[in-house]
This record gives sequence, structure tokens and C-alpha cells, in this order.
Amino acid sequence: MAGNKSLHAASKAKEDEFYTELSDIEHELRYYRQHFKGKIVFCNCDDPYESNFFKYFAMNFNQLGLKKLIATCYVNSPVSGSQLELLDEYQIPKTKDPHKIVISEVTDLNGDGAINLFDVEYLLQNDKNALTRLDENGDFRSNECVELMKEADIIVTNPPFSLFREFVAQLVQYKKQFLIIGNQNAITYKEIFTYIKTNQLWLGSTLSFAKFRVPEHYEPRATRFWVDENGQKWRSMGNICWFTNLDIAKRHEELDLYKHYSPDEYLNYDNYKAINVNKVSEIPIDYDGVMGVPITFLDKYNPKQFEIVGLMASTTVDDINFGYPYVKGKKIYARILIRRKQK
Repeated sequence: MAGNKSLHAASKAKEDEFYTELSDIEHELRYYRQHFKGKIVFCNCDDPYESNFFKYFAMNFNQLGLKKLIATCYVNSPVSGSQLELLDEYQIPKTKDPHKIVISEVTDLNGDGAINLFDVEYLLQNDKNALTRLDENGDFRSNECVELMKEADIIVTNPPFSLFREFVAQLVQYKKQFLIIGNQNAITYKEIFTYIKTNQLWLGSTLSFAKFRVPEHYEPRATRFWVDENGQKWRSMGNICWFTNLDIAKRHEELDLYKHYSPDEYLNYDNYKAINVNKVSEIPIDYDGVMGVPITFLDKYNPKQFEIVGLMASTTVDDINFGYPYVKGKKIYARILIRRKQK
């Protein structure tokens, strides 16, 4: 059994290789620039040769005013040196061994009059302390990576989706600021929803991604999968979003309400004392009781305007989840239970 479990875990890990496009990173990170000045950023699920997260922070090291940038990769990454090669044109030797890159400054080392990725390349080639091998396997849960995380101020990465609960729990345990990518369905996980309910975690500025690059070993799928003219495999996933605990302007914007409550239009759930609201835009302006709204509400959530009461998203019933919502005997999509705060 233990052997089968290990094989299953290895198989799932191979299916967790989703590589974020630089344009998506740039689009989201523009809302957080004020958070990074003087900070240590750790990309702890990112092979620096493959990761656009590393590329973004290396390119913008001085503009953001970073104190330090750290990136680590897992042992025997299935795409190491083959996909999304950051510095392939610079001919930097690549390795499948777990390693870390630590950058404390980016200056015009090659004397070309500009400060850019060429200087990062020069640094990695000439400073033996910048790129070093890890003693352990590079897993974010390893002792080495945990110690690096303790040193860091902000964690920014695309963690393995299959380990999302564990990854977030570690961030909360060590009280780290973070900006990470995850499946929107993670909202309905009891552990993740608890952090959302207690305002320890919220959604970022942009909601979803059109596409991810994936490794060669990925099997073709019937939908949301294609191969481009260069042979690169792609997956499209419309339910991906950013999760963070960094403050953003959107979190303080009030949702404009215009509809009025009518018992004929807003029906009660069969299994919980709350009214059903089918669209976030249709939250009634004059109802003070508990309402069930689509999970997309979290993209508009302002904790000063609404209180999150609970969740209706599964058959499990506990102090947070009250079971799937039913209206007139019909099960409907998952709902977030909220209450409007009194001004």
C-alpha cells in the first residue's frame, strides 16, 4: 500500500507542472508594487531556469526596490532545462539537481550601460554564491526551504495544486505574506474557506487565466488542451485565480447595490434559513438577513460591507459548511453565505 501511495503521489506531482505566463504575472503584480520595497521575496516552487516568477522579479529587482530574491526548485523537475527556459540564450549550464538562486542586488555587471537580465546572467555565471545546490530535495516542506521561507517577507509562486491546502497552511503557520495561484475550487475547501472567513486570505485583483504552458509528458485532453506550431503543449483553465493576504485597493471598494428584496423573487433554501441570490449583481440593498451568493462574490468582497457567515458547497455539514443548497427540492450550485453589515 505504501508503495502504491508513493506512486500515486508521484503521478499527481507530475500533473502539477503548470507554468504561468509572464504577461499574467505582470498583469497581477502591478497592483502590489508598493508592498515589495525593502522586502525579501521567495519563489519556493520555481526552477529559476523555467519560472516566469523568477524572471519577473529579476527584471524588476531595482524598480521594486527588493532587498533579496530567492528561488528554489524541486529535485528532478520533469521540465528542467526543456521548457520555458529563462536564460537559454545565455548558455548557462543547467542541472536537474535541486538548487537555489539568491540575488541581493542587480547592477550593471557586464558594463553595457543597462541593468537587465543580462546582468543577472553575468551574476550567475561569475558569482559561485549566487547559485548553489541544495542538500535536500527542494520540496517546499523540506528543512532547507522552510528556513529560507522564515527569512523571506513575501512568498510569490504557483504551488502544486494537489498540495494547495498544505502549502497555504504552512504560510499561515509562519505568518508570511503571500501572493499565489490556485484553483478557484479551493475556495470550498474547509481549511481555505476558514482563512477566507477570518480574513486571513482573500482573492487577488485578477480572477482567471486563459492558458498555462505544460510539460511534454502531459497526456492530450479532449477539451482545453492544444499544441502550438512549435510543439509546445498548453492547458486552458478558466477557474484559476490569485490568493493573497496583501492589501489591495479592490478590497476596499464597495459593491453597488440597486435591487430591492422581494420574497417572490428571492426564495429561501430548503435546508438553511437564508435567501438565494443567483447573481452577485442582484444582492438586495434592503435585506439584512443571511443570503447565499455565488462563490464569484469573493472577487467583490469588501469585509467592511459584508460579513461571511458560512458556506453551502458539499454534503459535509459542520460549523462552516451547511450542505449543498436546495431550493424547492432542487440542488443548485455552491453558495457563500453572507450578511450585509449595518452602517
